[in-house]
Amino acid sequence: MSSFQPVRGTHDLLPEAFRQHKWVTDTAQEVAERYGFDEMTPPVFEFTQVFSRTMGETSDVVTKEMYSFPSRSGDEQMTLRPEFTAGICRAFVSNQLYDQAPFKVFARGPLFRYERPQKGRQRQFHQIDVEIIGVPGPEADIEVLAVGQHILESLGVAENVTLQLNSLGDPESRAAYRELLIAYLDPFQADLSADSRERLHRNPLRVFDSKSDRDQEIIAGAPLLKDHLNDHSRAFFDEVCEGLTRLGIEYRHDPGLVRGLDYYTHTAFEFVTDTLGAQGAVIAGGRYDGLIEQLGGRSTPGIGWAGGVERLAMMADAGKRRRRPIAVIPLGAEAAVRAEMITRDLRKSGFMVEMSYSGNMKKRLNRANKANAAAAVIIGEDELAGDAATVRDMDSGEQTAAPFATLAEFLSPYR
Repeated sequence: MSSFQPVRGTHDLLPEAFRQHKWVTDTAQEVAERYGFDEMTPPVFEFTQVFSRTMGETSDVVTKEMYSFPSRSGDEQMTLRPEFTAGICRAFVSNQLYDQAPFKVFARGPLFRYERPQKGRQRQFHQIDVEIIGVPGPEADIEVLAVGQHILESLGVAENVTLQLNSLGDPESRAAYRELLIAYLDPFQADLSADSRERLHRNPLRVFDSKSDRDQEIIAGAPLLKDHLNDHSRAFFDEVCEGLTRLGIEYRHDPGLVRGLDYYTHTAFEFVTDTLGAQGAVIAGGRYDGLIEQLGGRSTPGIGWAGGVERLAMMADAGKRRRRPIAVIPLGAEAAVRAEMITRDLRKSGFMVEMSYSGNMKKRLNRANKANAAAAVIIGEDELAGDAATVRDMDSGEQTAAPFATLAEFLSPYR
């Protein structure tokens, strides 16, 4: 037995797991396409500055989780992408796509973060992602939330997910609230964790994200941003909530849901579940009206979200949605020749077909059952003489003669 194993935090996507991943991502892409999102993908690695600028130089992702490495020349630092939004926004700026706004895109693929592997979370993981760039109004917020809800419904997991929603306000509201929060936290400096003390004056909203129990006790008494929104921010959030209500999308207002970086504005949200153990997000996102400027572009609003494919696949019963094949079972050399042509024609007609070449009839039917075949097409001497295959329904066991000339039509219920 080989001693080689997958690197910790990675795993092989064997056929069953790959089928589940593909079903999740294909379903998401098909739904997003209905909303006018075109698919794209940024490179798997970018210059490190793309992520350090957009995710915050002091964020845990940048300081602890990114896979970074020098270029072969040693002149530049590169990073495997830890998320999609920064790369998509960089592509928007570097390709000068301002005249294509609203720029609505869907992306999927692998991402990389160095963190403790756990259920549904790996160091190489996969996400689906949607972004709308260039729309300043709440209609974009409503649309990205609607497409997220629609995808969850299409995957059959929406009833186990709760949408949590908050407003981060506009820059004016955030700046005023930032000073209030610092004034509240300052007297507790000695009791805060080292990370929170470091963030206190640089990025105080990130204290809300602390894993320290004592930090959470302190922050529980902090003033809430929702109570300090200006009129514009409050009206924006009200429009988002009203739009969700019109569409029948249920949500819960979570005043503690924040984003620490200054370019985040207005809507922040998470679709969370507790079906995978501790409560966690399966989709998370928000509005980032200042992000394009962070990358040297013109002031351009944006909003989007990312969803974890592994976690969604674990929640969804994807295995049952695999197409069921047709098993073709030829008995004898002459039948095998005819079966090759029949198999070719059925595949061209859109059927998924498995050819069974060896073993007695019992073994071949057992293999067809194991492959979850919907029907078996049996071709032997009698079938060749009668110019008709024997079609066995694998669920009922019923067998019917079907002329070769109209076999595809006969099998259409099994497609």
